[in-house]
Amino acid sequence: MEQTLESVGEELLFSARNELYMNLPYLDAALCALSFTPGDTLSLATDGATLRYDAAYLADRYLRSPVLVNRAYLHIVLHCMLRHVGKRRGKVAELWDLACDAAVESVLDTLDYACLRTAQAPARRKFYGECQRDMRVLTAEGIYRHLLRRNLSEFELGALRRQFFVDEHDLWERDSAAKQDERWKELSEKTQTAMETVLAGQATGGETVLEQVKAAVRDDIDYRAFLRRFAVPREVVSLDGNAFDPVFYTYGLRLYGNLPLVEPVETREERRIEDFVIAVDTSMSTSGELVREFLACTYAILRSTGTFTRKVNIRVLQCDDRIRADTPIHSLDELKACMEQFRLSGGSATDFRPVFEYVEKLRKEGAFHSLRGLVYFTDGMGVYPSKRPPYETAFVLLDEPPLSVTMPPWAIRLVLTLPSLERAAEPSGDWPEPDAMPEL
Repeated sequence: MEQTLESVGEELLFSARNELYMNLPYLDAALCALSFTPGDTLSLATDGATLRYDAAYLADRYLRSPVLVNRAYLHIVLHCMLRHVGKRRGKVAELWDLACDAAVESVLDTLDYACLRTAQAPARRKFYGECQRDMRVLTAEGIYRHLLRRNLSEFELGALRRQFFVDEHDLWERDSAAKQDERWKELSEKTQTAMETVLAGQATGGETVLEQVKAAVRDDIDYRAFLRRFAVPREVVSLDGNAFDPVFYTYGLRLYGNLPLVEPVETREERRIEDFVIAVDTSMSTSGELVREFLACTYAILRSTGTFTRKVNIRVLQCDDRIRADTPIHSLDELKACMEQFRLSGGSATDFRPVFEYVEKLRKEGAFHSLRGLVYFTDGMGVYPSKRPPYETAFVLLDEPPLSVTMPPWAIRLVLTLPSLERAAEPSGDWPEPDAMPEL
C-alpha cells in the first residue's frame, strides 16, 4: 500500500508539471529541473536539486482541488528560480521563510491561468496591500525588510505563516542547496530571455514572473565604485610612492653627502568628487525611510578617504512635481549636518523635468565649475525629460520598477538593494581602479 501511495504522489507531480508546461511554456527548463524523491518530509521540500514529497500530503491537496497540487509544484520551482534557497543564511530564518512564501504566493495569485486560479483570502490581500506601500514588486528581500520593521508578535506571525505555508525549508540549510544557486541563476536568465524574446507572445499574464526573475538574477553592484564615475582627476599634495625611485635618492645622498639625485614627487593625481547633484524623489510613492537610508549610505561613501575634496560643491535637491528644497553643500561638516537634519518635503506626483531645468539654470548662472553628474533616487515612475542633459544622469532604485516604466535611453538605470548599499558604506581602502568599474 505504501509503494502504491508513493507512486500516486509521483504521478500527481508529473501531471502537475505537464499541465503547468502547457500553460506556461516559458518555464519549461525550470519545471523539469527537479527530480522527485518520496519521504523525509511531512509536505514538500527541496534542496534545489530534488523535490522531496509526502504522498499523503499531495493526495490530500489533490482531493481538495487539483489546482492546489499545481500551485504547490510551481511554488517550489519559483523558490528555486528566485534564488530563495541560497539566500537564507545570515537572516532570521522564520521571517525569511515567511517572506519567501509570501513572495511566491503573490506571484501565483497574479497568474491568471485556470490551472492556478483559486479564491484569494482577504488576509492575503490585506498583507499584499501593506507590503506594496513600501515596494512595487513583492520580492522576498522587500517583504523580509517589511517584516523586520513591523516586529510582529508570535500570534501574528503564526497567522501569516498559515496563510502562505506550502512547503518546508529545512533543506535550504544544506551545503548542497547553496551549490545549486548558480545553476538556478542560469535557468532564471534563460527564462527571462525567453519571456522577452522568443516566447514573448506566449508569456501573457506572466509579467509578475518576469519582474521577480529580473530582480533575482540581478547582480549586486558596487555603489562605491559606481559613484567614482562622477569623480574628476585632480592633483593633490601628497607623496606619490609609485612615481618615486628611492635608489637614486639614497645614491645621491651617499655620493654627495646631502644632495639627492632626484626629489620625491610631492603631488599626485587622484579622482575626487567636486561638483555633484543628488536629487531625491519626494512623491507619495517613495518611502521616507528608504530615502533616509540611501542618503545616509551616500554620505558615508562620500566622506570616505580618497573620495571627498576639502572644497566641494554638492547640491541636494528634493522634488516631486516641482523643486521643494535646495541644500548647497561646500564641506564635509555641512554634508554631515544636512544628513542629520534632513526632512522630506513634498508628496505630490512625480515629474523629473523640474530638477533638470533647475540644474541647467544653476549651470548657466555659474553655480558649477565642472558638473560631472546627477544621481536621482526614485521609484522610477514619473515624467522624464525628452532631451539628454550635458552630464551623466543615474536613476537609482531600490526595487525593480513595473514593466510599464520605460526610462529614456540616455539614463543610467541602477537597481540596488539595501544590503549592497550598506556594504558600500562600510569603511574600505582606496577606490577601485577604472578597470574595476561595473559595466552599466
